[in-house]
Amino acid sequence: MAQWLLMAPIPIIGLVLYGGMILAAALGWYLRTRHAQPESDRAYAAEGYVVSAVTGLLALLVGFTFALAIDRYETRRSLVLDESNAISTAYLRTQLLPAPHRARISELLAQYTANRDALARQRMGTDQKRLLERSDTLVIDLWKATLAAFPTISSTDFSSAYLDSMNALMDMDSARQHSRRTHVPAEVFLLLLIYQIIASGVLGFVMSASRSRTTSALLLLLFGGSLILVIDIDRPDSGGIREDQSSMEQVLTMIRDNPPQSFDNLPADSPDQRASPGN
Repeated sequence: MAQWLLMAPIPIIGLVLYGGMILAAALGWYLRTRHAQPESDRAYAAEGYVVSAVTGLLALLVGFTFALAIDRYETRRSLVLDESNAISTAYLRTQLLPAPHRARISELLAQYTANRDALARQRMGTDQKRLLERSDTLVIDLWKATLAAFPTISSTDFSSAYLDSMNALMDMDSARQHSRRTHVPAEVFLLLLIYQIIASGVLGFVMSASRSRTTSALLLLLFGGSLILVIDIDRPDSGGIREDQSSMEQVLTMIRDNPPQSFDNLPADSPDQRASPGN
C-alpha cells in the first residue's frame, strides 16, 4: 500500500478513489430504493444527524492528515535553505585554504551542489538512485580532501571553524535524505480511503432527492480532491508539489561565478594596490 501510494501516478490514484466512491454511492442508492419506506420527520432528522457525523469525522481526518503532510513539506523546504547556507559557508571558508587543497575542495563542492540540485528534481527511479550514490561518494571525497588539508591549518584558530562548516554540510546531507524518506504512515491513508468510500455509500443511501444527490456529489468531489492533494504533498520524489530549490540554485550560481582564482584578485581600491603617499 505504501509503495503504491509513492509510485502510482496521481491520476491513477484519483481514478481508484473516485471509482470506489461512485460504486459505493450507487450501492447505497440501490439499497435505499430497494428498501424504500415512508419517511417521517423523525427519520429525516435522524438521517441528517448521520450525515453530519459522517462528514464531520471525514473532514477531521482529512484535516489532521493534511497537517501531517504540510509539516513534513515545511521541514523539507527549510532544509533546502539550511543546506544551501551550509554549502555557501563551506565554499567561502575553503578559499582560505592553501593550494592545492583550495582548488580541489572547491571543485568537489561545485560538483556536490550541482548533484544535490539535480537530485532534488529527479523523480523516483534508476536515475535518482544513481544521483544518490554520486552524492554519497562526493561526501566521502569531501571528507577525505578535508583530512588532507587539515594539517596545513591545524595550528590556526580557523581550523575548528572550517571543520564545523564541513561537518554541518554533511549533517545536512543526512537530514535531507531522512526528510525525503519520512512520509505520513500508509495506514493513515488506507483508513482515509476506506472511510471515504464508506461515507460515499452512506450519503448515497441517505440522499435520495435529486438536489440532495447533487450536493452529496459535490461534497464527495471536494473530499476526494483534498485527499489526493494530501497524497501529492506527501510524495517529495514523485509528486507534483515540490519544495522550492531557488536557494540551492543561487549557491550553485555563486560557486560557478566565483571560482577559487577569482578570490586572488583584490579590489582596485584595496590598501595593497593603492599608491603610497610618496609616489
